[in-house]
Amino acid sequence: MATVKGVSTFSAEQEAQALRKAMKGFGTDEDAIIETLTKLNVSQRQQVLITYKSTIGRDLIDDLKSELSGNFERVIIALMTPTTMYDVHELRRALKGAGTDEGCLIEILASRTNAEIRHINENYKLQYGSTLEDDIVSDTSSMFRRVLVSLATGNRDEGTFVDEALAQQDAQCLYEAGEKKWGTDEVQFMSILCTRNRCHLLRVFDVYRVIANKDITDSIKSEMSGDLEDALLAVVKCLRNKPAYFAERLYKSMKGLGTDDSTLIRVMVSRSEIDMLYIRREFLATYGKSLHSFIKGDCSGDYRKVLLRLCGGED
Repeated sequence: MATVKGVSTFSAEQEAQALRKAMKGFGTDEDAIIETLTKLNVSQRQQVLITYKSTIGRDLIDDLKSELSGNFERVIIALMTPTTMYDVHELRRALKGAGTDEGCLIEILASRTNAEIRHINENYKLQYGSTLEDDIVSDTSSMFRRVLVSLATGNRDEGTFVDEALAQQDAQCLYEAGEKKWGTDEVQFMSILCTRNRCHLLRVFDVYRVIANKDITDSIKSEMSGDLEDALLAVVKCLRNKPAYFAERLYKSMKGLGTDDSTLIRVMVSRSEIDMLYIRREFLATYGKSLHSFIKGDCSGDYRKVLLRLCGGED
């Protein structure tokens, strides 16, 4: 359910020439750049990148960077980055930028598939010479660190088998690790929430509600705090309804004073070819306003234009 699907008849050379024309000479035709890059999908953009260099003899990324600025430039460069590499760059920025962006680490590691996480790990090491795990360990601490390290292994069971007896046992374990005792056994939460398959955990959550008389998310909120709470809540939300999780990320990035542009850009770019239509639907259902209207009210100029193209329409 993507909003960016790519075009069926495609000439990388034509698109490369159109981009060059948009940037050549005095002034920049931002509308032409938006038009070209948002109609293509990520693999088509990569072909344009190569063709631009072979037919024009210039580097497209360098040209875009010299012509554009601000958040608009960030979106365009993000669109020009292969999917895995974009996650890699974002994780690196989250770990090694000014201060740690915990929200970004949680979002990427809680929402990507095993295969995606394995590709991220391989490319991270190639790009930076250190492993993602080493950088997580050096930049975060305590139980939050352990949850991120667990998620970064990309080792969740991806089967669909639900072991009813184990589901009962897991739910009881979670109850005894949190609500039932003084203090919380966070390791129990981590080992169950970060390794079991989705179908199994959805069953565990149903059983848990019966045993504890409250939802697992309410227990996590009352038993934990800070980054650890955020991380485990994200895991549960992604298991239950990934588009709803991203709708919430978008809502929180724009509501109130100021905009969390990093999150807004990352979610809009990374989900535009996956589930943006579902995210829009969840956004409208949960917040009573369309994602389109939120972006329109929160952003301006070419930045707004390109994000609305990724959003793909008004609901």
